[in-house]
Amino acid sequence: MRKVMVIGLDCMTPQLAFDRWADELPNLSGLRKNGVWGRLKSCEPPITVPAWASMLSSKNPGRLGFYGFRNRADYSYDKLTVATSNVVKEDRVWDTLSRAGKEVILISVPQTFPPRPVRGCMISCFLTPDATHQYTYPPEFRSEVESVVGEYIFDVSDFRSDNKDNILRQIHTMTARRFQLARHLVRSKPWDFFMMVEMGVDRIHHAFWKYMDSTHRKHEPGNRYQNAIHDYYRYVDQEVGELLNCVPEDTAVLVVSDHGAQKMEGAICVNEWLMQNNYLRLLAAPIGATPLANARINWPKTTAWGEGGYYARIFLNVKGREPQGFIAPGEYEVTRSALIGRLEALGDENGRPIGTKVYRAEELYPETRGVAPDLIAYFGNLAWRSVGSIGSGKIHTLDNDTGPDDANHAPHGIFVMRDRKRPIEGFERFDLQLMDVAPTILNLLDVPIPGDMEGKVVTFSPDAAHSTE
Repeated sequence: MRKVMVIGLDCMTPQLAFDRWADELPNLSGLRKNGVWGRLKSCEPPITVPAWASMLSSKNPGRLGFYGFRNRADYSYDKLTVATSNVVKEDRVWDTLSRAGKEVILISVPQTFPPRPVRGCMISCFLTPDATHQYTYPPEFRSEVESVVGEYIFDVSDFRSDNKDNILRQIHTMTARRFQLARHLVRSKPWDFFMMVEMGVDRIHHAFWKYMDSTHRKHEPGNRYQNAIHDYYRYVDQEVGELLNCVPEDTAVLVVSDHGAQKMEGAICVNEWLMQNNYLRLLAAPIGATPLANARINWPKTTAWGEGGYYARIFLNVKGREPQGFIAPGEYEVTRSALIGRLEALGDENGRPIGTKVYRAEELYPETRGVAPDLIAYFGNLAWRSVGSIGSGKIHTLDNDTGPDDANHAPHGIFVMRDRKRPIEGFERFDLQLMDVAPTILNLLDVPIPGDMEGKVVTFSPDAAHSTE
């Protein structure tokens, strides 16, 4: 019986894995040598939630109905929901496989908390608050997990802090335990489909990028952490190799990431900009840095407000839609267009262009469910973060309001696929997209592909190797 293994490495980025350190990653490079590989275009926006769900359902975020970790529950001003598994209404690949009678094992795939029934077993993801919550399916499976690794680590606590030694220890411990558990499960349980996702790559990028990148504004030459990311990439590659040694020779293997990474040039205080340009009005000035949720906003006079994060979500205050709407529906599009023009013209602290891209939701998604942002802004085309808090009086900052962070996301992750049943000379493809992963998994397992999946099957034919995106 055919088996398929997917090793997810959240945020692993092609400029490091495929270029800079390729010769030092023998296991990943070995898979590329005899497989299909290339940069994997992420979804919009390229962040963990919704990217993994988009990858594994083969549906774009508009159809999924969530656009980040937190989303507006309705058109009120203060109701936000966290995008746990409860908001994922579309089938993901393991749902289809379970119905087809395939045995599945899932380890920490994002948006699997709270865990749902599968034909097999599941350990939930980094959204799990802690181990006091039920985090396995079936529930009794947690005793086996803890007998193998002790305390299961879902994520790195306080990875946005200055305690770098503690962060580094946590990342390595988390990764070691995750792969230890993976080796145990692939040896001890029946499975047709196995998937794990390791979050350590993402966390080490955010915590240590400035130490590695000599072009980073905050780089410190000769610092003691300059090899932290390099050494971790080598360590992860070693763990991948040890896991591959545990699986049958004819297992089809995919190594994927949901998005890439790049240095963070700085941050744009989106709500400060909206305030200074009279789009956002307050009843009282804040005292010091204040989350927007804690500010006294003059809603009847407010045109727009924004959310912080790796990208900015901007919402318009529309009469008849929001409780205290200000913009007449007939002025909606004129207002949006003006915001797009002004935001895209916003330069750095010296007025130099940074290449900001601002999109209407309908430009990115054929349809939208849930409450989609009116505008999605990639400051500096994702080289700059969005800061949502107010009170600094500044539009540009080199600091992040949620703690130290050196990296932002980039639109391309990685894709590597090898199948020893189809021996080939490795080749690169240039047309790979996030939603291709789910139909490719189903195709490898000879399970019919649902007609509403949006991606294509990635084949082992080199015919598409030189096609364009």
